[in-house]
Amino acid sequence: MRELLAGDVNEAARALVGWTLLVDGVGGSIVEVEAYDHDDPAAHGFRGRTERNASMFGQAGHAYVYRSYGIHWCLNLVCGPVGVPAAVLVRAIEPTHGLEAMRERRRLDDERLLCAGPGRLCQALGVTRAHDGLALDEPPFELRPPTSAVEVAVATRIGISRAADLPWRYVARGSRFLSRGLPPAQP
Repeated sequence: MRELLAGDVNEAARALVGWTLLVDGVGGSIVEVEAYDHDDPAAHGFRGRTERNASMFGQAGHAYVYRSYGIHWCLNLVCGPVGVPAAVLVRAIEPTHGLEAMRERRRLDDERLLCAGPGRLCQALGVTRAHDGLALDEPPFELRPPTSAVEVAVATRIGISRAADLPWRYVARGSRFLSRGLPPAQP
C-alpha cells in the first residue's frame, strides 16, 4: 500500500478506487477520490507548509485530516516523497462494514447517503483531527486491495474554484454511492 501511495498522486488516486478502507473495522469500498498535487493551486500544500497541512508534507501512506469550512472533517491519503505535498481526498465509499455504527453516527438509514461526500464519510467512519498523521496500514486504519477489477471513470473535481477543470476525480463507474454523479458524456 505504501508503495502505491509513494508514486504519482494521480496514478495512486486511480488505483485506490475499489480498495476497502476501514477505520476501527467500519467502512467499505472506495468509489470516489480526487487527486491534489504539489503544483496544484487547489491543493492545501500549494502555498507552503502550515500547522494545519503539515501531515500533507509527511510520509506517503499517512492520513491528512482537515476541517472543511469549519464544519466537516475530510480524509486524505498522503502521497509522494516526504516534503512534497500531495494527497488523495477520499470523497465516497460504498458502505459494507459496520453499517449500524455508521447509521448511528450519521442518524440516517439511507445506505446510499451514509458515505457519499467527504464530510459524510468522515462522520460515518468516526474520523476526526485525532486521525491526522496516523499511518494508514496500522490500526485504527486498514486498507485492503480490491478482489476484482474496477472500471474507473475520470471527471473534473467538484466543490473547488481553482484548477476545477483538471480531470483529477476518479470514480467507480456505475456506483450509486458517489457524492455526485458524473457529467453527461461529451460528443
